[in-house]
Amino acid sequence: MQLDHLPEDASPVSVSQSGLIRLNGPARAIALDVLRVNSLQTGAYVSHFRGRGMEFDESRPYQPGDDPRSIDWRVTARSTTAYTKLFREERERPVLVMVDLRSNMHFATRGCFKSVNASRAAALLSWAAHHRGDRLGGLIFGDTVHRELKPRLGRQAALRFVHALAEHPDWERRPHDAHDDGEAALTTALAALRRVARPGSLVVVLSDFQGLSRTGQSYLSAVARHNEVLAVTLNDPFERDLPPPGRYRLVADDEELAIDTEAQAARRDYTRAYTERMEAFDQFCHRYGIHVMPLSTEDDPVTALQTALGRRTH
Repeated sequence: MQLDHLPEDASPVSVSQSGLIRLNGPARAIALDVLRVNSLQTGAYVSHFRGRGMEFDESRPYQPGDDPRSIDWRVTARSTTAYTKLFREERERPVLVMVDLRSNMHFATRGCFKSVNASRAAALLSWAAHHRGDRLGGLIFGDTVHRELKPRLGRQAALRFVHALAEHPDWERRPHDAHDDGEAALTTALAALRRVARPGSLVVVLSDFQGLSRTGQSYLSAVARHNEVLAVTLNDPFERDLPPPGRYRLVADDEELAIDTEAQAARRDYTRAYTERMEAFDQFCHRYGIHVMPLSTEDDPVTALQTALGRRTH
């Protein structure tokens, strides 16, 4: 998939505040009202966001076809007739966007860095939340620096988010500068997410989820119990399948690494390890109702999000 919605001079290894602001226009077509789950990986149905995104309005007598889970037991206990609760949608819903900028995200063999596509997708989601009238907050973390933005309403909230994203210190860090454990950084960020996520929120986590520990899984599953969670899994074609047999050079700044992809056994082991990791992650997400959206370094994030979340029609 080509990056059709980006200017020709867009960098494949970094983002700019002006570039993220320009995504305001394409974001108008991205719908955050419903997850078109049939295009994701959690089942063939359309799922409205759950949790306290609905505000109690009144109770009325129960009618055939009403959801039994909406029975107002307190009112029912005081009368001889079953009553059901009626809700109205809250106009303002918190949207939390969490972006992974650890050193393992600054990688690509095609397209742009995983961190770049994650940031562009995050900016699109922030602008889409603004256009819908939702309150926007975020968590942006790298190997050592972690920043939290409390949910706020309006254009300034989206501008604040893209500024924090573009100016995050981990864009300037190099892999050999990172002394902290990447697994620990992800676990710490997910612990913060569990702490700040208000029930009824839409929570989007953009990461390759490398180093997701059992502790991190427990934090993420706790968030999913009371919120709609979308995991955008960043990947590069090289991570899924090794290139054709041969010798290759990998270059990063002043470092260089040679790899040999000739051995068939090593190729099978490599592919199997990636497949097993992603299958385990998909099973975990399915168990807790977390929607999964793959995003490759080759993908256009605008088209990918419009396909996964649907297009606004008004």
